[in-house]
Amino acid sequence: MPRIVDARMELGDVTVHNLKQLKKLNAVILPVAYSDKFYTDVLELGNLAKLAYYNDVVVGGVCCRIDHEGDKRKLYIMTLGCLAAYRRHGVGTMLFNHVMKIAKEDGNIDCIFLHVQVSNDEAITFYKKFGFEIVGKKENYYKRIDPPDAFILQKEMKTSNGSEESEQNTSK
Repeated sequence: MPRIVDARMELGDVTVHNLKQLKKLNAVILPVAYSDKFYTDVLELGNLAKLAYYNDVVVGGVCCRIDHEGDKRKLYIMTLGCLAAYRRHGVGTMLFNHVMKIAKEDGNIDCIFLHVQVSNDEAITFYKKFGFEIVGKKENYYKRIDPPDAFILQKEMKTSNGSEESEQNTSK
């Protein structure tokens, strides 16, 4: 496999002009089809939605939201993915580091969580590398894919005494 030297990776905003790229990207990467409303709502997310560029080509993306559960604020990763040909080049790590930066700068995020299909070992391994733990399983979470079950993965951002978790290595 040829080695790419001097590859440039960067994040860009999701706008009305590139929203279709995010939609096509998610259709290729993810086993779930998202509604038009999902993509309309993404335009309102600001810094919580980004596209990943690899040498000026869109190869990945992330979309998050802040959920409120009682007095807790949780950052939910709705989508995070990268085209298969660009995996293991640091694109997913760059996207995840962006999510971590948002959570740390906010300062009031208790945890980051997401759902992963139980058979997606690659994604589970990826998130565990960043300190996520499987905290539950949701039966029949997915409607039109098999297996339909999802693990709930979570990374605590605050310890039980309320202080932020210590810095972990989030580089590739």
